[in-house]
Amino acid sequence: MKHLMRTVLVSSFALSAGCSTVTGWFSDDDFDPREPVELQKIDEQVKLKSRWSRGVGDGQGEGLYKINPILVNDSIYVASTEGKLASVDAETGRVRWKSNLDLALSGGVGHHRDSIFVGASEGLVMRLSADSGDEIWRAVVSGEVLSAPQGDGRYVVAQTYDGKLMGFDYETGETRWTYTSDVPVLTLRGTGTPMILGDNAIAGFADGKVVAVNLRSGNVAWESRVAIPQGRSEIERIVDIDGSMALQGSELYVASYQGRLSAIDTRSGRRLWQRNVSSVSGVGVGFGNVYVADDDGTVSAFLRNGQGVRWQNIDLGFRELSRPTPVNSYVATVDFEGYLHLLSQVDGEIVGRTKVDSKGARADMIAQGNRLFVYTNDGTLKAFDVEARN
Repeated sequence: MKHLMRTVLVSSFALSAGCSTVTGWFSDDDFDPREPVELQKIDEQVKLKSRWSRGVGDGQGEGLYKINPILVNDSIYVASTEGKLASVDAETGRVRWKSNLDLALSGGVGHHRDSIFVGASEGLVMRLSADSGDEIWRAVVSGEVLSAPQGDGRYVVAQTYDGKLMGFDYETGETRWTYTSDVPVLTLRGTGTPMILGDNAIAGFADGKVVAVNLRSGNVAWESRVAIPQGRSEIERIVDIDGSMALQGSELYVASYQGRLSAIDTRSGRRLWQRNVSSVSGVGVGFGNVYVADDDGTVSAFLRNGQGVRWQNIDLGFRELSRPTPVNSYVATVDFEGYLHLLSQVDGEIVGRTKVDSKGARADMIAQGNRLFVYTNDGTLKAFDVEARN
């Protein structure tokens, strides 16, 4: 994806200067012109019926952000880069409340009970009321927060772009500990979303490692290497873990750029199995499969038991696919042109398609039953029902 490489590669030398994007380093002649494939006609067996649509500010803005909405019971919490927040009824699309923080957001949305959590581009972590969006506290951090902070009633954890995972007191926002990872010379613009599991916070980093940090002490409980940097150039050695991880029982599924898809036992950090992939969009789990979209546009369904590949689809080559999201009997992914594709979970055949937005939808989609929620890059939250064609 040549234009992706030109826009999201970032030098760690520039972190102290605000993590500016590297520009002017590459020309069109530096990489093979791996153009996106043209979409072919499909045998549409499934239709995506639009149910409602609601605008939420400027969406992802111009900073290549990936602010993910979150579904909690019957409410969707969604935020935009310009600082607008809303709680939306998942059934009807009615806005229950909206708020404007008057500052630029870069990460979100996390949730725990009566609170939601967001990160600001100027280096802030915020706990807000889930009932109104009112601020409860804010904490200053050392860099942009490009993913959703997480909380469990005791602690809030947030991952910063300069390679830190930080733990805060849930009630006061006071910093309790900081874990610092090694930041490579070049990284992709983004971070994975941390998880809180029991007494540990788990996060993936730009050096290709997944690390579990004890919430009370800030000490490393275990670490597992997903990818090993290889190659002569710094570009070839990029192994960022940027996409969302997936949890099933005690098994964690993680994919890295130019690395691997790994299944990790969260109790010990032991790798259960791994397969070579290169992905930045994240991992989905369903139907006994682990789904991942490779940077070359291949969508793969790996057997959860590690015994190989159930199917692969190569019809969406180099179309910059979003995280595969299981919905009903299908897997959904959105490409860079804003086309939402539905693939059969059984054999990977594309059985449905609709255009959700011409600017695309980087954010992770949300599935509930046969309903799919899509937050487009331009700031529109949409609901679709997946229905079989008569």
